[in-house]
Amino acid sequence: MKVSIQDLKGLSTGEFEVKFEVITTGKGTQAVHDTVVAYRAGRRAGTHKVKMIGEVNGTGKKPWRQKGTGRARAGSFASPLWRGGGITHGPRPRDYSKKLNVQVKQLALRKALSERLKAGDVIVVDELKLSSPKTKDFIGAVAGLELDGTSLFVVDGSDRNVELASRNIANVGLTTGKSINTYEILKYDKLVFTKAGFAQVEQRLAK
Repeated sequence: MKVSIQDLKGLSTGEFEVKFEVITTGKGTQAVHDTVVAYRAGRRAGTHKVKMIGEVNGTGKKPWRQKGTGRARAGSFASPLWRGGGITHGPRPRDYSKKLNVQVKQLALRKALSERLKAGDVIVVDELKLSSPKTKDFIGAVAGLELDGTSLFVVDGSDRNVELASRNIANVGLTTGKSINTYEILKYDKLVFTKAGFAQVEQRLAK
């Protein structure tokens, strides 16, 4: 598959052949699903917790004697039956992360990017350089691309100004070709790669 290269004004400056195998069949659909589920699960903190009967703050004294009061037996003020007592079978801290092998992650990344390429949602520009870390400079630089909705810019990580200038813009994300993942590829409406950033992804998928 060939991909056209643009400048920041939206004008074509050439094209290049994608170096990884673009998936044109249904292969990899399950891998994409499993990878996204694992990514979202890994982001869960898992810090939810309730206090059980042994963790509730209070005295261990028996509320009243066992017999002779006419009331039901009670052995603890922290009983789950009482207001302010412990909770039974409540949530406890846990790790939600799921393990995926490298081959599944590679296939999912290639499948997701292949689908976005076929849909025309990928834009490749020569480079994205800024002389200052100002938000208005970033907005002005990419205005010619006429982006609607959310956009993810994928660079090679060499320009600190781009990182600083883009982080305060709504609906705009920034990552590198070395760290982009399947979830990010699917999340945004448009993917804007620099030529160097796309080369980093190609290098990952060529392994």
